[in-house]
Amino acid sequence: MEKEEFKHYRQLLDRTQESLAHLLGISVKAVRSYEQGWRHIPGYVERQMLLLSSFKANARLMPTPCWEIMKCPDEQKKSCPAWELNAGTLCWYINGTVCAGAIQDNWGDKMTICRNCKVFPEL
Repeated sequence: MEKEEFKHYRQLLDRTQESLAHLLGISVKAVRSYEQGWRHIPGYVERQMLLLSSFKANARLMPTPCWEIMKCPDEQKKSCPAWELNAGTLCWYINGTVCAGAIQDNWGDKMTICRNCKVFPEL
């Protein structure tokens, strides 16, 4: 997540830097540093921002689960935690999902795929 995107999601949540810091459980200095580009935005902060933003935008109410949208084969579904947890509208949030035919090694690789996926919420 880049600094502009971080700021966009803070504004989408209608939060000041101070109130966002409280919401994320981080310091105000960290929020300011992320928005200025002085510090790298850690994956856990990015994850939380995306989840909260999706709730704000009601993206969690998307009626069709990812495995139907992506037409995943049964073998792939059975090894995917999104299917196991019946969380097909939050697949992008869950680590270990079988996206693009494989489990991604890290959050950054996963989000590269998710951001280009039709299941990812448009926020």
